[in-house]
This record gives sequence, C-alpha cells and structure tokens, in this order.
Amino acid sequence: MKTAVITAEYNPFHKGHRWQLEQVRAAGASHVAVVMSPDFTQRGTPAIFPKRLRAQAALQNGADLVLELPTPWAVSGAERFARGGVELLKKTGL
Repeated sequence: MKTAVITAEYNPFHKGHRWQLEQVRAAGASHVAVVMSPDFTQRGTPAIFPKRLRAQAALQNGADLVLELPTPWAVSGAERFARGGVELLKKTGL
C-alpha cells in the first residue's frame, strides 16, 4: 500500500488538478490524501469557492481523504504552507 500526499489549495479545482491526481495514481499510489487550505488562501485572500465544495471536487476526482490545513499555516508563505501540510500529515500517522 502506497499513500501519496498532496498539499493544495484547489482554488478553484480544475482539470490540471484532476490530471495531478490521476498521475499520482498512475505512479502507483493506492491511496491519496490531500491537505487543503480552508476558506482562505496562501495569500490571505478568501478562496473562490467554499472549502467543502473544493474538498468534494477533490474526492470526486481521485482523492481518498481531504484534511483541512489550519488557517495560520494556510495563509503563510510557501515554506510554512508546505510545512503545515507535512506536520498535519505526520500527526495522522500517514
């Protein structure tokens, strides 16, 4: 069993994101977890679509699990954004 993890905003979810999920599966991932920003993005602006719609799109297009990146990490710069995703996933045991 291989689990892949993606840290993303999906703001909005589009065909490129679907392609990414497909490629992760094609590379051998049996499970895909996504750590996604909440209702605010990395730039601190409100997301185009609510987090629930973006999470639903991810689940309908190949993700098995979507976790919410806490807002303090989500609105930070790229390094903290990524680190927040890694820290959250480490705590899940994945």
